[in-house]
Amino acid sequence: MTNVRCHCGLVQVQISGEPVAQFYCHCDHCQQAHGAAYLPVSMYRADHVKVMSGDPTMWKLHATPRATCRVCGTRVFAEPPGLGMRAVMAQLLPEGAFEPKFHVQCRHARLPVKDALPHFKGFPAAFGGSDDRVDW
Repeated sequence: MTNVRCHCGLVQVQISGEPVAQFYCHCDHCQQAHGAAYLPVSMYRADHVKVMSGDPTMWKLHATPRATCRVCGTRVFAEPPGLGMRAVMAQLLPEGAFEPKFHVQCRHARLPVKDALPHFKGFPAAFGGSDDRVDW
């Protein structure tokens, strides 16, 4: 069991179980929603991520509902449609709990990120993509 909270502590979320995937997302929707070039994401089954206190604002950018603290504005998680998952913002996890395995949506990347991880143009085949990669 892992507990995460927004920056002011109002919204507290309990995570049970292991992540389905941990990765960096470079999609243009995440860039718009977070004002960042890419995001560290830890995906869990939706029923494994429960809001324990606080009442986050739920809002949509394009088709993805997102939970944000009403007070400090911390983006807490997103609910990608049709997956039954919640994408927890990995920077909220305890130190050492985020172990990314790949990058996704690199076709939208602002700048190349050169590391030893695979960089998928869209999504890997395991997530409905094609396994096409960008070559940085």
